[in-house]
Amino acid sequence: MWADEERRKPRIDQSDGPSRRATIHDVARLAGVSRQTVSRAVNDKGEIDPATKERVLEAARLLNYRPSRFARGLVRKGTVTAGLVIPDLMNPFFPEVAAGVLEAAEQRGWQVVVCDTRSDDVREREALDMLSHQADAVVGYFKNEDDVLARHLGGVPLVLLERGPQQTRFAAVGIDAAGGLERGMAHLVRAGHRRIGMLDGDRGPLPGPRREAFLAEARRHGLDLDERWIVCCPEHSVLGGETGMERLLDAHHPELTAVFGFNDLIAVGAMRAARRRGLSLPGDLAVMGFDGLSLGALVEPALTTLHLDKRRLGRLAIEQVARLRAGEEPLSGEDAWVIPELVVRASA
Repeated sequence: MWADEERRKPRIDQSDGPSRRATIHDVARLAGVSRQTVSRAVNDKGEIDPATKERVLEAARLLNYRPSRFARGLVRKGTVTAGLVIPDLMNPFFPEVAAGVLEAAEQRGWQVVVCDTRSDDVREREALDMLSHQADAVVGYFKNEDDVLARHLGGVPLVLLERGPQQTRFAAVGIDAAGGLERGMAHLVRAGHRRIGMLDGDRGPLPGPRREAFLAEARRHGLDLDERWIVCCPEHSVLGGETGMERLLDAHHPELTAVFGFNDLIAVGAMRAARRRGLSLPGDLAVMGFDGLSLGALVEPALTTLHLDKRRLGRLAIEQVARLRAGEEPLSGEDAWVIPELVVRASA
């Protein structure tokens, strides 16, 4: 019976792609009922025929309809909630980004809901499923592809962090890894280093922006380096850096004279592993990080790094959300990038 009725009901127009979010009007048309009946059915209110309720809920399921927070009375009228998805709150980089998001949101009178996915793509999708009901927009770090994100968002605006605008169809805020590595590699080359390794943190099938920039700068300076001089660390941590550095030294000591770490935690781990091998820093081995954590100024020797304004990264994400909500074009080009600055300390 339902199948026959379904064929006679108007369907939502999906011509505008997966970002089209079904509305209560779409469900009402498909189920052949009023908007008030849809509201009673999806919010489990009484005074509705069970068969009608079942038909409405089936229509909502077919259209992937997600009631808005306002329709369900969960927030005050006019309040905006942004969802923030972070891969690892134990990594000191991400709380600084979150601080930028929270500061910018507070200035606008917005609320922020934070989810930690622990770098797991399944948890990412679960976070999006939850936030699609609770948030007006989502910003954050995601491993899943655009099509997967769109399916779980249900049309909620999304801003991706550390993705260049050319790398996604969503609004984004990126990091100019190439600009940072240009400064960093030039510094190492000026200091006389020609055999430079990298401890990478990207473990995907394709090289990430930092590895691509590292290899591009190695070629530009005529360094005799290739992928064999790059070791992927098992995790983005001090321990991950130690493990990766042991492998790099096993393969390329003593010719290796400098190493670039994917982030500061990995770079600090590289320093610890080098010391265990009896190497002096920076005499036998120079070490450079990426991120600019406050930790880098506290270790001995202090860590040379490519410093990122992490709070600005978060503030730009909220600016992108504000533009999307206003129907404006998101920031692009240099306006949507954070450029690392070289901070020279004792380690390199």
